[in-house]
Amino acid sequence: MKTVILAWWLGTRLAEETVIKPKPMVEIWWKPIIWHIMKMYSYYGFNEFIVCLGYKWYYIKERFANYFLHNSDVTVSTKDNSIEVHNSHCEDRKITLVDTWDATMTGWRIKRVKDYIDGDEFMLTYGDWVSDVDINKLLEFHKSHGKLATLTAIQPEWKFGRLGLDWDQINEFAEKKDNEDSWINGWFMVLNKKVIDYIAGDTMPFEKAPLENIAKDWQLMAYKHTWFWFAMDTLQNKNTLESLWSTWKAPWKTW
Repeated sequence: MKTVILAWWLGTRLAEETVIKPKPMVEIWWKPIIWHIMKMYSYYGFNEFIVCLGYKWYYIKERFANYFLHNSDVTVSTKDNSIEVHNSHCEDRKITLVDTWDATMTGWRIKRVKDYIDGDEFMLTYGDWVSDVDINKLLEFHKSHGKLATLTAIQPEWKFGRLGLDWDQINEFAEKKDNEDSWINGWFMVLNKKVIDYIAGDTMPFEKAPLENIAKDWQLMAYKHTWFWFAMDTLQNKNTLESLWSTWKAPWKTW
């Protein structure tokens, strides 16, 4: 099963870093956050990824096109441009990099990569947050209910739009109220390819009308995750992740 990673946006609240690189390439302890996300999935045996590119797309393409070189010790001959590899630290992954353009919404980006998705189902996440969610248990839950879509529901400390839940069945999306103990969409989704039919055009965010209509059709379920989930939205968020990693307290480091 392939994992689609949305990695297209500017990340203005992290402008100190994103003025020169796309947000998913901002590094946590010398590795881009998208690398951390891929490591999470690889730990559970999922090593094939489709990355939806946009802002500064060439930066991500260059990094992965030369991934072997970046992660190996080499001797370079300047006379004939030959390269001798001494030690490689590369993971065994297959990564499809697709330019889904700068201005389009998440719905179109998902629709754009449909032909690269093998089989009936795929996983989907954003390229700027990490979690210790158990991907195998998430997938097991998805298969158990037989619906079209499963999203990981979380309870962060700050405000996001909340989910209306009837046990694990999602029936609405709404604004979160102050001090309300509610669940929100933490992505880390498992989806049937039929959900792509809910996407009408390139101006439609997947998290709006498509997911709302999937919920109205009683085809969206919530996998409740009560442990670690963290979004890297600001420089302070990045520094928090750096601190967790450097002190060996990174909950998302399941490998």
